[in-house]
Amino acid sequence: MDGKILARVSAVAFIAVALTVTAIEMSSKDDEPDALGTRDRSTALQDLLAFELRRCSGIGEAGPRDPGCLKAWAESRRRFLRQRDSATAPAPVAPTTLFPNVPASGDRQEGEGTDVTAPAMQVEPPRPEAR
Repeated sequence: MDGKILARVSAVAFIAVALTVTAIEMSSKDDEPDALGTRDRSTALQDLLAFELRRCSGIGEAGPRDPGCLKAWAESRRRFLRQRDSATAPAPVAPTTLFPNVPASGDRQEGEGTDVTAPAMQVEPPRPEAR
């Protein structure tokens, strides 16, 4: 048998086997449980939250003023970020300032002047002249 013919026959046989395995795999039912179904989340609470979020997105500009929407968004954010409940969460840390050695504007006395210096300018390198 010629080498080219043998290569073609083997390629056709390989493709036929691959198509058969694919068809069998696609037609078989999954016996394994769905990964989302095995989670310990309550589907009833998930559905209520999803319903509330859909309602809030449908009411438009009134959403940010609706207390139910604010609660739903907070719960969704808490779940997404996997934060703990506020009762067990640590106390918030005081915000830090960019310049800790400079007193805040409320701490200054009225007679004090502010010492604001502009950052040093970087000299631009000379450009070659166009001829």
